[in-house]
Amino acid sequence: MKHILLLTDFSESAKNATNYALQLFQDQASCFYMLHIPQKSVYTTSDLMAAGTSSIYNSLVKKAKTKLDKYVKTLESNSSNKKISFETIVDYDVLTDSVNQIISSKKIDLIVMGTNGVTGAKEVVFGSNTINVIRKVDCATLVIPKGFQYKKPHTLFLPLDQTDSLNSKAFLKLLSYVKTFKTSLDVVRVIPQDEGTPEAQDQEHLKTNLKDTTFEYQLVKNKNIHEVVAQYLNKNKADLMALLVQKETAFERFLTASDTKKISDDLKVPLFIFHSH
Repeated sequence: MKHILLLTDFSESAKNATNYALQLFQDQASCFYMLHIPQKSVYTTSDLMAAGTSSIYNSLVKKAKTKLDKYVKTLESNSSNKKISFETIVDYDVLTDSVNQIISSKKIDLIVMGTNGVTGAKEVVFGSNTINVIRKVDCATLVIPKGFQYKKPHTLFLPLDQTDSLNSKAFLKLLSYVKTFKTSLDVVRVIPQDEGTPEAQDQEHLKTNLKDTTFEYQLVKNKNIHEVVAQYLNKNKADLMALLVQKETAFERFLTASDTKKISDDLKVPLFIFHSH
């Protein structure tokens, strides 16, 4: 059984991500943990408890829990999958702290969230909550672009930079989802300069691990990963994209490079993040 953490602030982006996850795993036995962290716009937890106003705190939690339970009941009634279950969680902790605690206690396999929520500016593709989860939480994460409508995935696109390894735990985790969803895999290794390449080693790992999976491999030299991602997504019909994330690697450059906004505008498919070590 899959243990999947869904993050919601009741925004359209979050609801769309939840709906995508329910359809993606519609044939799988899954337990969905729905986490909501109310905004501390008026009171913080420390303020409330220090003032001895535990009744106000409990009231706020109860109100949020009631809203979340009602939302989940709607999801349950609309789902035809009898192999799924839900658990609701309301927390006033820092988002990433709460997520890390739940990952440990509930043995979470995957986090699913939208690119941004009610506080996300229109020009920001990755909201701050999304970025913080990717940077500070060591768990596979699936990010759903705002407004992306579910369709059964057939092809997963994996761009690699020169430091990414196909012999890593992150890649093996990715392969488990490739096999679960029965998608093909398009791997593009990007080497920014004309230097030695791991092509032979890549091919060996792919042939060993993808015996029953259709895959394609391409090596691109003298280009940066932003250019390659944009060109690929413009020319090909990928249904999912994945990144193997290390510190100061593809995702960080994806966020900080001058052409990030252009690439992000083209990134209109769900993005899997798998952490390498």
